Amino acid sequence: MSAFLELEPFTTPLFEIPADADFEYSFMLAAGDFPLMDGDFLADQPPASAEVVAAGGDANGKRSFHADDGEAMGAVPVSRLSKRRRKAPSSSSSLSYRGGDGGEGNELVAGRGGGRRVWVRKRSTEWWDRMSDPTACPEADFRRAFRMPRAVFDKLCDDLAAAVAKEDTTLRSAIPVPQRVAVCLWRLATGDPLREVSRRFGLGISTSHNIILQVCAALTAVLLPRVVRWPDSHAAVASRFQTVSGIPGIVGAVHTEHIRVVAPREKAGEYYDRRLTDRNNKATYSIAMQAVVDADGAFTDVCIGHPGSLSDAAVLEKSALYALCEAGLLLGDGRDWRQPPQWLVGGASYPLTSWMLVPYTQPNLTWAQDRLNARVAEARAAAVGAFRRLRARWQCLRRAEVKLPELANMLAACCVLHNLCERSGHGLDADLLDLLDDELVDDGVVAGGGNTVRSPAAEQVRDRIAHGLLHQYVGNASLSG
Repeated sequence: MSAFLELEPFTTPLFEIPADADFEYSFMLAAGDFPLMDGDFLADQPPASAEVVAAGGDANGKRSFHADDGEAMGAVPVSRLSKRRRKAPSSSSSLSYRGGDGGEGNELVAGRGGGRRVWVRKRSTEWWDRMSDPTACPEADFRRAFRMPRAVFDKLCDDLAAAVAKEDTTLRSAIPVPQRVAVCLWRLATGDPLREVSRRFGLGISTSHNIILQVCAALTAVLLPRVVRWPDSHAAVASRFQTVSGIPGIVGAVHTEHIRVVAPREKAGEYYDRRLTDRNNKATYSIAMQAVVDADGAFTDVCIGHPGSLSDAAVLEKSALYALCEAGLLLGDGRDWRQPPQWLVGGASYPLTSWMLVPYTQPNLTWAQDRLNARVAEARAAAVGAFRRLRARWQCLRRAEVKLPELANMLAACCVLHNLCERSGHGLDADLLDLLDDELVDDGVVAGGGNTVRSPAAEQVRDRIAHGLLHQYVGNASLSG
């Protein structure tokens, strides 16, 4: 929730000039007296020049104020200034200025025809200039910096150009689309603070922040429906999962990850994550991110934004996926274990339904039940591995330090970029995965309890699948023996 502070308007003027005064006052501010901060500031007057020096300033255009000057804070009668000032040529269409002490690296730019002037702080873009040059930056360095090959990056810029491009103005040139996209990718990939992003790309801190928000919103609005989508052919996906796990009919693996966030100001109790708090030995807040993953490790459905205090089953019930599956998205009769209903496979924290296959959790498992659990774990490995690579690529997910309204777009953007990287055929560097060795990923096992059975018919189908897998295993073992 945004908060605004309203100030009451002044009822009296700040300065009053006597009615019998025979002259007017004009106030001048020397540019060198105050260091420029991040951003652009309007300046109604050009920098002080020789005329100001003649009026008591130094060679750098700085004005010295003395108590005996008879001029309060540089207030000089117009009648005295008019003799020493010279009007700037009106034919000049632009004006640039580099200050001396305190003004080095700053530029005063004027619009055409002597319009209003703005201060522009000059920043170094050497790092980005090198990274954007294919001859100066090797492909390996580019991939490590932005987590994707240069060809995928160029294609991404083309897809987002219409949504993130800006037009040039009379005051400045617009930031190019590749630089905008690179700012967002670097922030998501490294999780570096905005000040570091600003330094590398030669942009203001607030400018970098706005670019990141705009690119994440564009990734969500433009590419999310095209890149993260339900498979067109269930049979093709099921065939891949059967090759991996031996269980027929699986069209996706479901996993829910909890992304740590800064404690929100409102309704903090809803985001208080007891599991992560017990694991980290300190109060931890999170937001739930549920996703369906295909056998290749790409996301086919995502649900982002529910508070981290909810269980995996509660997040599932609140998602659109649950309503679609209950309405018949996955169909099958289950009379033959070789032709069961189409399944989503999940961990023990999910309920057993007519379309969700989960492992057994009761103690003293039979050989058939243990065999099924091993096969389910092999199928779920696609989802767990996808989330590990997601967190390794985009290290901003370690602890998202953004506002909750902005977090959903950021997580969705990471999912889009993950799919682009996975489908490009280029793997993830092993050293990035090594950084996650201290990160515990939920393996879907519920301690001290079992999953909820929502469908007795689904329980019978699961038993038939378990016995079928055991018989198949025994048959293969006897043939090989």
